[in-house]
Amino acid sequence: MLTRIAQLVTAAPKRVLAVVFLVLVGAGIYGASASQYLLSGGYEDPHSEAATAAQVVDETFDRGGLQIVFKLDAPPGTDMATDPVGMRTGREIIAELEANPNVQRPILSVWQQPALASSLLSEDRTSALIVATLSGGDNDAPRHAEELEGQIVGERNGITIRAGGQALVFQQVNEQTSRDLAIAEGIAIPISFLVLIVVFGGVVAAALPIAVGVFAIVVTFAVLRLIGSVTDVSIFALNLTTAMGLALAIDYTLLLVTRYREELASGRERRQAILVMMNTAGRTVAFSAVTVALSLSALAIFPMYFLRSFAYAGLGVVIVAVLAALVVTPALLMVLGPRIDALDVRRAIRRVRGRPEPASLPIEESGWYRFVQWVLRHAAPVGAGVIIVLLVLGAPFLSIRFGFPDDRVLPSSASAHEVQQEIRDGFTDDLSGTLTGVVVGPADPAARAEYAAALSRVDGVTSVSGASGTFVDGAARGPADPAGTHTAGDGTVTGLLSISTEVEPLSDAGSDQLDTLRAVPTPPGLAASFTGLAALNADTVDSIYAHLPWVLAVIAIATFILLFLFTGSVVLPLKALVLNVLSLSATFGAMVWFFQEGHLGGLGTTATGYLVATMPVLMFCIAFGLSMDYEVFLLGRVREEWLASDRSRAANDHAVAVGLARTGRVVTAAALLMSIVFAGIAASQVSFMRMFGVGLTLAVLMDATVIRMLLVPAFMRLAGRANWWAPAPLRALHDRIGLSEEGDHGLPAGTGTTGTAATGTAATGTAATGTTATTTKTEKQESSEHDVETPDAVPPRLG
Repeated sequence: MLTRIAQLVTAAPKRVLAVVFLVLVGAGIYGASASQYLLSGGYEDPHSEAATAAQVVDETFDRGGLQIVFKLDAPPGTDMATDPVGMRTGREIIAELEANPNVQRPILSVWQQPALASSLLSEDRTSALIVATLSGGDNDAPRHAEELEGQIVGERNGITIRAGGQALVFQQVNEQTSRDLAIAEGIAIPISFLVLIVVFGGVVAAALPIAVGVFAIVVTFAVLRLIGSVTDVSIFALNLTTAMGLALAIDYTLLLVTRYREELASGRERRQAILVMMNTAGRTVAFSAVTVALSLSALAIFPMYFLRSFAYAGLGVVIVAVLAALVVTPALLMVLGPRIDALDVRRAIRRVRGRPEPASLPIEESGWYRFVQWVLRHAAPVGAGVIIVLLVLGAPFLSIRFGFPDDRVLPSSASAHEVQQEIRDGFTDDLSGTLTGVVVGPADPAARAEYAAALSRVDGVTSVSGASGTFVDGAARGPADPAGTHTAGDGTVTGLLSISTEVEPLSDAGSDQLDTLRAVPTPPGLAASFTGLAALNADTVDSIYAHLPWVLAVIAIATFILLFLFTGSVVLPLKALVLNVLSLSATFGAMVWFFQEGHLGGLGTTATGYLVATMPVLMFCIAFGLSMDYEVFLLGRVREEWLASDRSRAANDHAVAVGLARTGRVVTAAALLMSIVFAGIAASQVSFMRMFGVGLTLAVLMDATVIRMLLVPAFMRLAGRANWWAPAPLRALHDRIGLSEEGDHGLPAGTGTTGTAATGTAATGTAATGTTATTTKTEKQESSEHDVETPDAVPPRLG
């Protein structure tokens, strides 16, 4: 397939680029408005008790939408509950809310519900709250909140009015995300381009991965708009698209161009070099893309659309990036020819400084080779030392806590964050923590009143209001809510209970209180369920824990199978799984230390004592996929050397050293560039996106340096020939369906490999030079890949 793609592209490269340009323009026009079709919620499990109860509240009572809160601040000494000016201002605002068709009933205020004074009036009585909920869900409620904010916020009659609440949090998160996305692109693209100039050695070559990345991002934006028009998609999928599109384009293009230059240096003409590039590095790129896509697709197992959205975005951007790399790159290389090395900055600098062109050294004389040889000679102490360091770094991970995002994900200067923090500090109760009970069963007022009274006795509950009245500490203390019941055609009555609490909903105490409320026995015939921030938080965390084993199993099994097909070994896939988990645990330990515990000022975020539950899962899937990216790059070259060797222990060590020496520069450069991309996201003002950027930056750098350059060679040295072991039945299976290279690399007949041993592309050679044969692999030779005896013929190389 790759041969056919290369032949088609090289036969008409200008036509291919013209089609690509038309696709880019069309996708750009269609996908430019993608953010308007995406949502900012999606953190809860729609099948959980809390989400199901919330749906009943919304559909049956037209209540329970996203909350908007107006905070009215009077001059010091004013009692907002009785002051005429404060009362008049509050009632004006309530009248405006009642006239708005997007505002649900009831609207809460101290002037209409004096029994809720502890929740609606500040402790110094100078501030009062007006609380309403908005219809429209995650899609429209944030927009309604923005409209109401513009209409009501300001100063009236000496009263300062500001707005907060979950609906406005979502709206401000949307706006902040759009700004952060532009900043991330503004940071990542220019800096990446400058680094690429150094890595590639020329301005023209450096522009190639940027072009592929822009194409991947633009087309994936169009895909997300299309998906967002038919199902719920999180707006944060745009951040992943930008980061992954640019990062993967750089990775894949860097690998392809590096191999292309190797083949040109070996004496091939341009078209032959492209064909070999596609059938070696191109195959590695395609395989790598499959591993990354499988890791990200596992996110679709979760029921929260926030996580599923990253599966959509991840699959889309990986597919587009690999197709762009395998189509655009050879087309541009064919069109540009020698001009790919034009505007070589390094050459110009050497001329100015009067320095000669660097000599081409054998791989055994390179710094990378000498470094790996040192690691191999000290494999046991290096491996043990690195593992100890990673375990120490990962120790904080043992205390990780998950929670639900609230206003504190925004910067402290955001109005929604400011208002909610003042409510936390200056009010006895926090209405954002109010729980709603949904009680379903026969119409039995006495039984329902008894149940409401029992709930009001739970520690930390300040009041329970419903159709039977308002209860405080088990006693009736206030009016009933006649609109809080609904009778179905079969006589079943659904009633609502509003449970006010003084406990922070996302704290351990809030979780314990919810468990206690759920444990209160219901009268015979009645069934109760709970919704609200505390319930959504608890059910979301439980759902993640319930689905996580399946996600991890899918990733582990798929990765094992793919790496087995790639290497023919069962040891190397197991090694990759263990080392990746070890590396990621250290990364998550750092995330807990920074963002959960708040060390170093939480890197400029508000530490809440927990991590947003969905982010560690998302980071794991992405980081795991990207680490497999580098694993494939490395193992491809190591296995190439192993297959061309006499399969001795010394040959294993030499294969590891040569493989790492040949890929060390590429992997390091790719990791540096990818970390720049993720560092752009780390500039986000939304705290969990900053954690996302910082975490992936650390994960990529740690994997490409500590893991690939230290732990991998140390392990492969200690394992020796066992690296390539597989049971006989699996060896036979790999002989039938495993991945291998055609000996002629897809070249036309009569155009065999030529070159020198120094470049590792000669027609014949020894393990010392990593050279390869041009004969097509026979079935007997395919089988011999798994043996430790000298093969009958030297198998061809892998990219």
